[in-house]
Amino acid sequence: MKYNYVQSPLPFQGQKRRFLKPFKQALNEFPADAIYVDLFGGSGLLSHTVKQMYPDSTVIYNDFDNYSNRIDNVAKTNTLLSDIRLICAKSDERKERLPDHLKSEVIDRISKEEGFVDWVTISSSLLFSMKYVTSFEQLKKETFYNKVRLSNYTAEGYLEGVLRTKKDYRDLFQDYKNNSNVVFLVDPPYLSTDCTTYSRPDYWKLSDYLNVLKTIEDTSYFYFTSNKSQIIELCEWMQTRGYCMSPFDGGTTVSVNTSLTYNASYEDIMIYKA
Repeated sequence: MKYNYVQSPLPFQGQKRRFLKPFKQALNEFPADAIYVDLFGGSGLLSHTVKQMYPDSTVIYNDFDNYSNRIDNVAKTNTLLSDIRLICAKSDERKERLPDHLKSEVIDRISKEEGFVDWVTISSSLLFSMKYVTSFEQLKKETFYNKVRLSNYTAEGYLEGVLRTKKDYRDLFQDYKNNSNVVFLVDPPYLSTDCTTYSRPDYWKLSDYLNVLKTIEDTSYFYFTSNKSQIIELCEWMQTRGYCMSPFDGGTTVSVNTSLTYNASYEDIMIYKA
């Protein structure tokens, strides 16, 4: 059965929904039966897209941020959100600040939840746009808004047929780098970008970003970055000054403009080489 998700089924910081159209177009230049290794699996949207477009491919999804655990618990998340939705319905205005007495009711309901809580999804339903927390203590300190999603989340078939693993990207790369029919999907956290909801927000320093470039040397790849990172400019500068060949040399670049506010935007960038 075909499933066509155009964005990840649960909120995720940095998912690639804006790149799906050019990503699918570029995939036409790659083998339908290749091994696709999603080194920084994130929300799994790239892995899902490859598997739906190329059912005969082998897709390895590096679930380093435990996103699949959130998917597996979507029913539990929906139950909690249904109760929160009823509390928020007592407020007069949609998307306005939630009164303190209703915030207290929401906090009380969440405090009774046992076991798994998807803090990213819950916080995305209560906090100002694009703001997330990862714990109950953080959530209690925030201002709540009446913006709970009005329908339940669904994730049916999202990662169907995708092989999941959880490894340091360097180890996973070593596992497959010598395969003659492999394509690496390389989407590391962006340099100069908020990484607070990732499993290792302290992991990414400049040296880490540069080390990632080893995964696209002499390989078939998709690499994602933004103009805020200036990684491409750095590599071009190194090449023109004779220090080394840019790892992006010979690749095809696609840019997508992303608006943050009416007067602030940046460019997301995809570079690929078959």
